[in-house]
Amino acid sequence: MIRRLQGPRGPAPVHLWNPPFCGDIDLRIARDGVWHHEGRPIRRQAMVNLFASILKREGDEYFLVNPVEKMRIQVDDCPFLVVDMEIRNPGQEQAIVFFTNVEETVEVDAEHPIRVTGVEEPHPAVHVRGGLDALLSRPVFYRLVAAARQYREDGEIVTGVDSNGRFFELGRSTVNPGPDPG
Repeated sequence: MIRRLQGPRGPAPVHLWNPPFCGDIDLRIARDGVWHHEGRPIRRQAMVNLFASILKREGDEYFLVNPVEKMRIQVDDCPFLVVDMEIRNPGQEQAIVFFTNVEETVEVDAEHPIRVTGVEEPHPAVHVRGGLDALLSRPVFYRLVAAARQYREDGEIVTGVDSNGRFFELGRSTVNPGPDPG
């Protein structure tokens, strides 16, 4: 029983809770995935995981919620960070699995898509749950790109990865036609 209680519990059912707003709390999630309280990093992973399990997004704002109160926090970018990945069953039946800094596992599929935004610098993210995304760390993104496939479409090269029978685009580039042969 103790082992079961110590294991990962998963996120709380925050989608069922609509408590009154109680104000702001001095808690910030930095772009690198580090959680800060009153300007100092939270070092206890168990505390970070607990906060992550009660995190809720409403519009562009983030809140820690429980059945009786809701407190707004600041999030610099995505609230979570993908720190590792694996490709299960490589080939036509493959599944890409991401592991976050808050010890959640996300399998890329229709409900958990990869999106890459940004023109000058790619901003790769995956949907985790309830409007909450995880930014892919640079090393993970490089590994993902290394596992990608490409095809040509309308004068562009499309780069992406397959997971659970779906193709997730990572980017496009213009095909250089080269010098005019005429």
